[in-house]
Amino acid sequence: MKQAPEHLVNLIEPIVEGLGYECVGIEYNPHPRHGLLRIYIDSDQGILVEDCSRVSHQVSGMLDVEDPIQGNYQLEVSSPGEDRPFFKVEQFERFIGSLAQVNLFSPIQKRKKITGLIIKVEGQNIFLQEDDQIFEVPFEAMSKARLAPEYLKNKGVRSGK
Repeated sequence: MKQAPEHLVNLIEPIVEGLGYECVGIEYNPHPRHGLLRIYIDSDQGILVEDCSRVSHQVSGMLDVEDPIQGNYQLEVSSPGEDRPFFKVEQFERFIGSLAQVNLFSPIQKRKKITGLIIKVEGQNIFLQEDDQIFEVPFEAMSKARLAPEYLKNKGVRSGK
């Protein structure tokens, strides 16, 4: 996961939640000239451009005052979309029965990428079923994870190796 450092999460999450939104996750990709801070927000009513703008304005003000990021960066606030990224184990629990795409730091059963149904979560392990095979994947072994859109499920998409 490209999860932002804890100090950024601790600064940003309370602002997002204080505005009445769920903070799905925060990504931070540092770069000397083109850094990116992306905040994913959601709500039961969905997310509109006005919601993103509201959060961006509040977070931007805090970042200007606190100045926790060195160098230049771009701030983006977005809804998670159909292919919502996962940043926490609890997010997998919420989507049991849904299709997920997971990239791994190191291979599990000779696979670095798995697209399968989330069948259960036990502690920090996520169980994914692809065809007749079940993969037990530790959360910390994931470099990236996201919900796979339903149209992929209908096409019978398989993972690459």
